[in-house]
Amino acid sequence: MAEKTLNVFEIARLQVKNACDKLGADSAVYEILKNPMRVMEVSFPVKMDDGTTKSFTGYRSQHNNACGPFKGGLRFHPAVCMDEVKALSTWMTFKCSVVGIPYGGGKGGMAIDPRDYSEAELERISRGFARAIAPIIGEKEDIPAPDVNTNGQIMSWMVDEYAQATGEFQPGVFTGKPVDFYGSLARTEATGYGVAIMAMEAAKKLDIDLNNVTVAVQGFGNVGSYAGMYIEEAGAKVVAVGDHTGTIVNKNGIDMKALMEYSKINRGIKGFPGAELTEEDILTMDVDILMPCALENQLTSKNAEDVKAKIISEGANGPTTPEADEIFFKKGITLIPDILANSGGVTVSYFEWVQNLSRYNWSFEEVQTKQKKLMVDAFEDIWSLAKEYEVDMRTAAYMMSIKRIADAMKMRGWYSDTPQTEIVEEKAMLATE
Repeated sequence: MAEKTLNVFEIARLQVKNACDKLGADSAVYEILKNPMRVMEVSFPVKMDDGTTKSFTGYRSQHNNACGPFKGGLRFHPAVCMDEVKALSTWMTFKCSVVGIPYGGGKGGMAIDPRDYSEAELERISRGFARAIAPIIGEKEDIPAPDVNTNGQIMSWMVDEYAQATGEFQPGVFTGKPVDFYGSLARTEATGYGVAIMAMEAAKKLDIDLNNVTVAVQGFGNVGSYAGMYIEEAGAKVVAVGDHTGTIVNKNGIDMKALMEYSKINRGIKGFPGAELTEEDILTMDVDILMPCALENQLTSKNAEDVKAKIISEGANGPTTPEADEIFFKKGITLIPDILANSGGVTVSYFEWVQNLSRYNWSFEEVQTKQKKLMVDAFEDIWSLAKEYEVDMRTAAYMMSIKRIADAMKMRGWYSDTPQTEIVEEKAMLATE
């Protein structure tokens, strides 16, 4: 029987509701946060290489801007739909607040596979999408970034198209740009670096020596590859890696940098000479640390009981269902939730944005030092909150975020703790005095 909560937007809502209840937040807080403030669907025509014209549909969801401008990626993937971008924008709101950066959540995308188009067609599609959403974005309103199957080149096209559409050059309207075009050093590595940092911090808390640790990485795109590389540099052995071409294993450790080079050339990890192909499920392998860095809904009630890892550091967005969360908590598995573990990307996107606004660049080391401090401080806060309330780290992360967002919404006058009946009674009393 399929889990009834597999719809990603319903999962996001459940997580918000659970955290609001645990925190004892005013009912108005959940009422405001359960839906995005705005969701835009756009359609636009693009001339293809063969001279025909094709219409494309895209989405942009803006969840909440109580703490600052909307922020979140644009993905090009066949599975993109309205509910997905709504869920991802919700998670982005909490991901920003969990590390204390002044943004709210946004997300967008198109249900296309970039591999189906030539580079010239992809440029025209990207520019068409940027022009279509231009009325609701801006470097102080909503700042998109790369996500699944989008990259710095696509962001550069979009920056240029936005300038043509609005008549104003704003390099900070999109982040994740190439370093040579208003990008930030250490942005490419940022998400994977953060996933690795969070796994390392959890290992410290559990008194696990990284030099004796084995790791499995699901997904070997930008996030998974750098997460594997950085945890390997810290002393751990990455013994299993999986991607769309298969799963490879080597109990003595897989050379991450060599695999990264191989994967770029061969468009996948299958056939890598330093490891063997296996049919074994990477999610249930006997390892100390599991890094799910692929897509949503990978860890469910169907496989959670079989997970053997002591630590799970979520590189993907929404890889674990609420049912699986409950199982992991009961089993004593430490799970660092996506809104914390993979927040390195949005953290360094924020740094890129700050640099764009000031037209000043920081060094690679400066960016990574700032990222590590922000994320380690957030980890410590959430670890302490989880212990205090005896909840899992995902719930604690949402509780921390919701507290910050609720405070901002209350100060902005979006809701009041005082019930309306009390306000009416108070006004009546004042009127009779």
